[in-house]
Amino acid sequence: MAVSMVMGRGDLTNAEWARLKPHLPATGQRGGRWASHRKVINGILFRQRTGVPWRDLPTRFGSWKTVYERHRRWSADGTWDRILQGVQADADAGGRIDWNMVSVDSTSCRAHQHAAGARKKAPRVPKKEQGPGSTAPTRVSDDHGAG
Repeated sequence: MAVSMVMGRGDLTNAEWARLKPHLPATGQRGGRWASHRKVINGILFRQRTGVPWRDLPTRFGSWKTVYERHRRWSADGTWDRILQGVQADADAGGRIDWNMVSVDSTSCRAHQHAAGARKKAPRVPKKEQGPGSTAPTRVSDDHGAG
């Protein structure tokens, strides 16, 4: 059964999909069939490009919850990192990356003004009896009142 897929602006092209597909996790594991990786990735890309809330994804990407869950799961388990590394390795092996154009210049990397003077030692943790609402004395002189 052929499924017609309407490509939207910004969806993966056939050439992009061909480069990406070998690096994706296997589908159809426990729990039944997975929704098409291509449709879900296009949904993730649409959401990242437009900034719409997950619930407002167009229905052509399938259930918004499926798209959200796949993105969340792949972010948490490192799948996106492995996909990026695989695609970069393929591109490098195929001569599609010009490393002469890559430059890191530390003189242009500036820390935020609040990054200076960070605390060197851990903050002091109050003792249990000196917490908020405690009636324990906080100074030694409080034990010896005039009386």
